[in-house]
Amino acid sequence: MALKKVSISVLLKEKGPSVFCVDAESSVDAAVAEMNRHRVGSIMVKSEGKIVGIFTERDVLTRVVSSGRDPKATGIREVMTADFQYIERDTSVEDAMQLITDKRVRHLPVLEGGEAVGLLSIGDITRWLLKVNEMEAENLRQYVFNDYPG
Repeated sequence: MALKKVSISVLLKEKGPSVFCVDAESSVDAAVAEMNRHRVGSIMVKSEGKIVGIFTERDVLTRVVSSGRDPKATGIREVMTADFQYIERDTSVEDAMQLITDKRVRHLPVLEGGEAVGLLSIGDITRWLLKVNEMEAENLRQYVFNDYPG
């Protein structure tokens, strides 16, 4: 399968459009609690209805824990990633994988007109690729053993 021709929208349909957000005035403690509640590794940060950043597990480790900050007294705006990488629905799977590799990010928000319409992780893409590869291998097995339906 040519990954250049498959858009991220295919993955979003399978995963769903859930994007979890916290207000920019929230504490790190509240953001981490929300991430834990939803069992996610990142959360979008909003201010006045607009996405202003992303807060990830890596941010917790590098900007809070390693700096000795108190999560209850530290505002999310102080430690979020404001200049974050994102993609759009029509971005190809190949381009998304390249961005993840080049920029060393694990989470890619999917934005459309400044609004978050999805959030993909490296795990989401890996699971999808595994599924595609398994389907292709099964089709080849069926073809080789003359059970191919096509």
